[in-house]
Order: sequence, then structure tokens, then C-alpha cells
Amino acid sequence: MTITKHSSKKSSYATMTDSRENRDQPQPDDDLSIPRAALNKMIKELLPNIRVANDARELILSCCTEFIHLVSSEANEICVKTNKKTISPDHIVAALDSLGFGAYKNEAKAVLKEAKAVAAKKRRGSSRLENLGIPEEELLRQQQELFEKARQEQAMLDQQQWMQMQQALQQQQQQQQLRQDENDDYS
Repeated sequence: MTITKHSSKKSSYATMTDSRENRDQPQPDDDLSIPRAALNKMIKELLPNIRVANDARELILSCCTEFIHLVSSEANEICVKTNKKTISPDHIVAALDSLGFGAYKNEAKAVLKEAKAVAAKKRRGSSRLENLGIPEEELLRQQQELFEKARQEQAMLDQQQWMQMQQALQQQQQQQQLRQDENDDYS
């Protein structure tokens, strides 16, 4: 949606236009940049003993954003040339090479491999089991013991409740019998 303001000496009005190509394209005003917290963390990790001025941080942020736009645009062009609809890691690596950043290819591939390993580990969900240091068979045995203990405790509770109900029923029957005996005595 685009709002255009028209003004003249006699009147002032605005028109709104809605075109698909304008809506899908990022506008210059859009805030497409790296989060400042991530940038600050990266600077702190890389330069722990150096203080970086805010202007320098802004410049680094602008450079990072421009680099990402440059590589992603080149990767998109490579993707289109190969008649693909999705940018793949291979397109990114080819874009780095095409833009003269071939020296970063190996590092980019290593980061991709590491990211895939982390994602696979997350999907497996086994990281918690691995960190415990207890074999899975032992954990299964402990779980079965806990289930059995819970079953026994529940059976004991059920037995106690049944006994209490029986006692209450016996007391009620005894009281009824006593009342009946008393009624028989008065008759």
C-alpha cells in the first residue's frame, strides 16, 4: 500500500495505491538489519578488551547488513540462473566465490556442517540423555522400578480405602441392628 500526498494552493489530498510488486519488495524504510544485541555480543566476543564507540558499532552494523544483502542478492541471481526456486547453501557458497570472497568458502561450509549437526542433535532430542552419563538401559530399568513402586502404592491405597469402606459399612449395619433390637425391645 503506497500513500502519495498531493498538494497545491487550492487543495491537499492523498491517494492510496496497492500494487503487488510494491507490496512484496522491501522498502528503504524497512528495518532489515542484524539485531543490535547480536552485534554487541559478537563484538564483545571478538574484541573483549577493546571498547568500541557507538559510531563504529553503527558502521559495523551497516557493513554487515550490506554484506548480507550483497551475498543474498548474488545467491538469488545464481538460483534464478539454475532455474531453482529456493536458495540453497550451494548458491550462497557460489555467491561468495563470485563476489571475490572465495577465501570464506571453507569457513562457510564448516559453519553449515556445524549448524546441521546441531539441528540433527536437537531433532533427536538425545542431548539430555547423553549429558546424564547414564546408559539408556539403566534409565529404562529405573523407570520400570518407579512404575512398579507407583502401582504398589496405588494398590495399597485402594486396599486401605476398601477396608475403610468395609468398616464404615459394618458400623452402619451394627447401628441399624442396634436400633432394630431397641425397637424390638419396645414393641
